Amino acid sequence: MPTAAQGAPARSPIDRRQPQRSDQRRTAILAALDEHLKQTGFDALNIAEVARQAGVGRSAFYFYFENKATAVAALLEPMHDALLAANTILADTAQPPRARIRDTLEAVAQTAEEHRYLFQAMWEARGANSAVRDMWDEARESFVPRVAAVISAERAAGRAPDGPDARVLASLLMELNDRLVERIIVGGPLSRRQLLEGAEAMWMGTIYGTVDGTGVAR
Repeated sequence: MPTAAQGAPARSPIDRRQPQRSDQRRTAILAALDEHLKQTGFDALNIAEVARQAGVGRSAFYFYFENKATAVAALLEPMHDALLAANTILADTAQPPRARIRDTLEAVAQTAEEHRYLFQAMWEARGANSAVRDMWDEARESFVPRVAAVISAERAAGRAPDGPDARVLASLLMELNDRLVERIIVGGPLSRRQLLEGAEAMWMGTIYGTVDGTGVAR
């Protein structure tokens, strides 16, 4: 995560707010956008209608957002914070490794399900806008240092074996979570339970060299 300026809270890579963070027009635009997305989805999103519902003109919308894709990205800030909180579970060494990983993945899945329509809109926006795609990738990578720190700490404590660079593993695990969330939201041949159990086994195997909680991961 970026270092916060002195006296100000840290901002996530998803946060593309202008300096006027308390601006009521921006808040109104995002509220209207959020409601519009629930009703229409990303493809049918109409900027003129969003601006009308917010009580502003189209020029006000474009003052804050380059296009509808970057506006959708701005709605994801609370979700990013929730995912950050989910990752803190992983670092709680008072709990067994398998329980930590299971609870972390469950929290990620629940966050995705609670923000289903936003995830779907963001995937559509990501395909339509390279800047949003880069923003999404940057946000995902912002979790890598935290996960890498957990891997390094587990190795130092003798609970995990040495292996490839911790940051490389953490980055790949974040890619796995990205696909996990997509499958949970979009659906596919595997059930939610199967997806989470499979992801848990892959996390366990990657960090601890075991998938059943035995060996160094006890």
